[in-house]
Amino acid sequence: MTEIVDFDEALTRYEPVLGFEVHVELNTKTKMFSSAPNEFGDDPNTNVNEVDLGLPGVLPVVNKAGVEYAILLGLALNCNIAEYCRFARKNYFYPDTPKNFQTSQYDEPIAYDGYLDIELDSGKVYRVEIERAHMEEDAGKLTHVGGSSGRIQGASSSLVDYNRAGVPLVEIVTRPITGAGADAPELARKYVEAIRDIVKALDISDARMERGNVRCDANVSLMPIGSEKFGIRSETKNVNSLRSVERAVRYEISRHAGILDAGETVVQETRHWHEDTRTTSSGRPKSDADDYRYFPEPDLVPIVTTADQVAELRERLPELPAAKRSRLKAAWGFSDEEFRDIVNAGLIDTIEETEKAGADASAARKWWMGEISRIANEADKDVTEVGITPAHVVEIEKLIGEKKINNKIARQVLTHVADGEGTPGEIVEKRGLAVVSDDGALTEAVEQAMADNPDVVEKIKAGNQKVIGALMGPIMKATRGQADPGRVREIILEKIN
Repeated sequence: MTEIVDFDEALTRYEPVLGFEVHVELNTKTKMFSSAPNEFGDDPNTNVNEVDLGLPGVLPVVNKAGVEYAILLGLALNCNIAEYCRFARKNYFYPDTPKNFQTSQYDEPIAYDGYLDIELDSGKVYRVEIERAHMEEDAGKLTHVGGSSGRIQGASSSLVDYNRAGVPLVEIVTRPITGAGADAPELARKYVEAIRDIVKALDISDARMERGNVRCDANVSLMPIGSEKFGIRSETKNVNSLRSVERAVRYEISRHAGILDAGETVVQETRHWHEDTRTTSSGRPKSDADDYRYFPEPDLVPIVTTADQVAELRERLPELPAAKRSRLKAAWGFSDEEFRDIVNAGLIDTIEETEKAGADASAARKWWMGEISRIANEADKDVTEVGITPAHVVEIEKLIGEKKINNKIARQVLTHVADGEGTPGEIVEKRGLAVVSDDGALTEAVEQAMADNPDVVEKIKAGNQKVIGALMGPIMKATRGQADPGRVREIILEKIN
């Protein structure tokens, strides 16, 4: 068995060469070439018709919205848009492709010659050149049963669901990426993340990687440092999480280095990623274009675009994620680290919504990155799925500003909001959580704390007001954390004087 070389050691002898094929499922109402619904999660084989099943005598029809979505994506990727392009038949046998060919694009993609600038956490920027973005259809889905791993190895039978067959896809293919070195795994993750964020901003895909809406085929090869000849590549197929993309690239670099160090030859093949073991395993020998016997699809007319149509679609482009991040970073004034944490947490849109709803950006960051994230982690949910909204955060800030609650009470209130007990205002009233500002109750608590801590009182009398905090603890305990700290301080000093 080939030894897996340490990642850092591998980089002392080899330069990684990367390439990515990212498949994006489009969220059109119907499929790319049929009128069947494009819906996720329905019963197997219910969203199919004659075209999807490849029955004799049927003819496909191109989904106009799918073409427009592909053009929008091409524009967002800084691509040229083809004035004329065609579909092609990609011939291969898979049991989840009932036609025995995939309708795709080969030498005439809808978009070509684009790029994305990818910024890493360190601030480094890499330009990833995009060769093409072409339209095609997805395959169905196989479920292997009877085995322990869920894979075909060891399974006793396989079930096929054609609901996904014919779902519109755009495949984005990069040119070879060199020069990333130790940054290669992070660059892989950041690139796929950028694609995901762009298609979400365009609202052309649900972009749920766990559902396969965005999938990455990661190509890795190594060449000796100083060489200009690319090595033989492997292609890790259908990686569907950002973390897995990064780990798969790192592992393949180490695996390739072990093979080359042993004087062996890397096999050009597809590989499968296993998140549980963080390793890849062999799939099938990688086919080249000639093996697919591409030829123009005779049942579909060419796609012709005009300058006016492209200009109209360009006007529909929203503010793209990179531009939005740049604008908000400047407007909010957070440090590089603070802003990076927000981006990595996926909370930039939520904090912006909270600010638009009326809260200060710093306050929004404090609550979403702090207490609400803690609640989400404990519930093992995404921070946006715990039932707390930007409006709730605005209401919390208002209650604090009106001195009806303090920060400690606010944290309690947010927990109750997440439990579905109502709005912050309703919870404060129902649970009696309002700050105690009644002088009678506060004076009683202050006098008891002073009587219990005469040494602290003497220090305050001597001019050391910093130790007032030592009295705050018992006072807060006596008032269940609901005392108004400012008024408590005033009463303590009044008593001392």
